[in-house]
Amino acid sequence: MASKSKLVNLDAMIKREDFALDDGNLTASFNQVDTISVRDFGQTGFLAPNLRKPDFQRETNHWTPEQVCSLLECYVNGDLIPSVILWRASTEIFVIDGGHRLSVLKAWVEDDYGDGPVSISFFGHALPTEQVKAAKLTRKLIAETIGSWQHFQSRMTASDQTENEKIRTITVASRGLQIQWVNGNAEKAERSFFHINTKGTPLDDLEELLLHNRKKPIAIAARAVIRSGMGHKYWSLFQEEKRRKIEEDAIKIHDILFSPEINSPIKTLDLPLGGSTGVRNGMKILMDFIMAANTHNNQPSAITTQADDVDGTETLNCLKQTVKLAKRITGNDSGSLGLHPAVYFYGPSGQHSSAMFMGFVTLIARKLSNNDDHFFVKFTKVRSRLEDILIRNKDLISIILQRIISKKRIEKYTEILDLTINQLYRDEPFSEQSLIAHAGLVGKVFVGSDSNAAEKFSDNTKSAAFIRNALKSALKCPICQGYLDPIRSVSYDHVTRVQDGGVGSLDNCDLTHPYCNQSTKN
Repeated sequence: MASKSKLVNLDAMIKREDFALDDGNLTASFNQVDTISVRDFGQTGFLAPNLRKPDFQRETNHWTPEQVCSLLECYVNGDLIPSVILWRASTEIFVIDGGHRLSVLKAWVEDDYGDGPVSISFFGHALPTEQVKAAKLTRKLIAETIGSWQHFQSRMTASDQTENEKIRTITVASRGLQIQWVNGNAEKAERSFFHINTKGTPLDDLEELLLHNRKKPIAIAARAVIRSGMGHKYWSLFQEEKRRKIEEDAIKIHDILFSPEINSPIKTLDLPLGGSTGVRNGMKILMDFIMAANTHNNQPSAITTQADDVDGTETLNCLKQTVKLAKRITGNDSGSLGLHPAVYFYGPSGQHSSAMFMGFVTLIARKLSNNDDHFFVKFTKVRSRLEDILIRNKDLISIILQRIISKKRIEKYTEILDLTINQLYRDEPFSEQSLIAHAGLVGKVFVGSDSNAAEKFSDNTKSAAFIRNALKSALKCPICQGYLDPIRSVSYDHVTRVQDGGVGSLDNCDLTHPYCNQSTKN
């Protein structure tokens, strides 16, 4: 089913807090409650409103609509559900394990599966399209199998309840999820979390990297950008002025990389440079992008080598460098190359390619770090030929990237691009074999036709067809003959310069890349 690929975002259901710095209540002098039920999430609940997710807890966005529905079915049918694990600090109760389970119960009560009032307040009004779609599908599944919480409540006292409804009513009225309490200090509670998450559904590499390094500037910056300054504010302990600036820069970068949202099939060349805003894929691209923008002389070599940001200064510096790199790629600043995403960052199927995107980003970031201004002169001179190669050879480039192991894919594509630009600048003959040779895959790459296509066109095929045909009539820069991205990045150029007597007439106005107008022409 297509719905299997959608993930329900319930991260707003339980607030997140920076983990307690005190030792917590090591030995409670009273009997703690041993269950928590759906009733606790209602207006009269006491325990649920005081629940918090620690800042090292993964985001609550890993379950499909089917899994959310299945949990609720287990709850109302009296089926076994594992215990949740809580830890009490002095002023908060932290969820060490069971965040998804508890969030589902609250989502049922609130009728909010990522698109309701609680989520809108948390994420802002501009909810991602995929998040809204997943929420609507979840709500539909629950209505068909269980019923909304409001409907369930209205049937509790109905005189015409069926036998099955009566059983479910008694079950919901009498059951709760078992609570296990962690006794010990904050260090023990955090250690318990990471121990638990090596079992069951373990943290993936990116999650673990983020959680262990959540106070590093690159991690804070990425968290801010992925939610456009909304969601849990991992920068909340910084001074107000720095918090405000972090959010401003995060919104700016998010808009540059992820606006507008992708709809499938693609029917516009106004495509987001960074691809989908889906948290998992988007976060990986963001981490790589921010790292590329902030790496100088191979430092930092990894996020883990950074020092924690204690006051927000390093996070702001990190975001500043990221904005600088983003504006070199697109936008209307004088140095902007105005790279067209459909040419550089989208593969033969019409889908965004993180390797193509980060390969070019890494190349530009390194040239900027090395103050290699001549590279941009070379790139502009060969740009039209390079873009023709990238468009004609999308299939071949995709095959080449598939033949390279994933952890080396970006680095290899960066090398391929650099070698290709230099070869074109030297006016040497270029062919498909040149690409294969630059990849070090001579004799290992074979290009064939797709003979197993289905009878109906897939969304990918439709997207690829649109991009192919739309590029045929797309605007080009009259200076370098490269493709223009006029919505994001365009400069209005005097064909005859003002100093040479040119005036502001329509006949004397051309649309160009900002870099071509301000740097190459002048």
